[in-house]
Amino acid sequence: MIQTTSLIVLHYTKLGETRIVLHALTPDWGRRSFLASVKGGAGMSLFLPLNVLEAEVVENPKSDLWQLRSVTARHPLNGIRGNLYKNTMTLFMSEVLYRTIRDGSREEGLFDWCERSILTLDAIETDFSNFHLRFLVELAGALGFQASPEDLLPFVGVYKREIDVIAGPDFAAAMLQPLSGVSRSEIAESLLDYLRFHTESSINIQSLKVLRELYR
Repeated sequence: MIQTTSLIVLHYTKLGETRIVLHALTPDWGRRSFLASVKGGAGMSLFLPLNVLEAEVVENPKSDLWQLRSVTARHPLNGIRGNLYKNTMTLFMSEVLYRTIRDGSREEGLFDWCERSILTLDAIETDFSNFHLRFLVELAGALGFQASPEDLLPFVGVYKREIDVIAGPDFAAAMLQPLSGVSRSEIAESLLDYLRFHTESSINIQSLKVLRELYR
């Protein structure tokens, strides 16, 4: 059976020079892994973190690892790929999704929310340094947790005033909330603690260190 689907790239594992196992978020199957062929070094650009793709899926009744073919990008994401800060942010965001969402799990509306978030980051031209913090708050909501400022308070502690804005209804105000690099990093770690608590899992995000260095 062959069908067309959209995918959001979370992570991949190389299998030699021409094949990868792609870990992706899909509308119909939630998080799922696929086998994909790669055409040379340039072909890997299709599988950058949080790229939104469209592909044909060839189901294999003898294996859970289905084959992708005719893979194309749904959106160019020029606003992200041409910006070092946004690119680094997508590393962080994709790793959070990869570590948080279990293989085979499916949350209604998660794919659509994630795609909207990616396109929003792509479109913002300035004042996006807090975007990953807002992303963590909205991710908690997309996963079914109550991510109100009151629920976040035990985790954010001294940053109550800042989180009131970041988790509040005004997106523009959240982006404009002034924060130092240290404060931004500490709030990110606190929000990850919130996700760890509710998912009852260890979410070790290596790319947070890279983001911390870039925004300090």
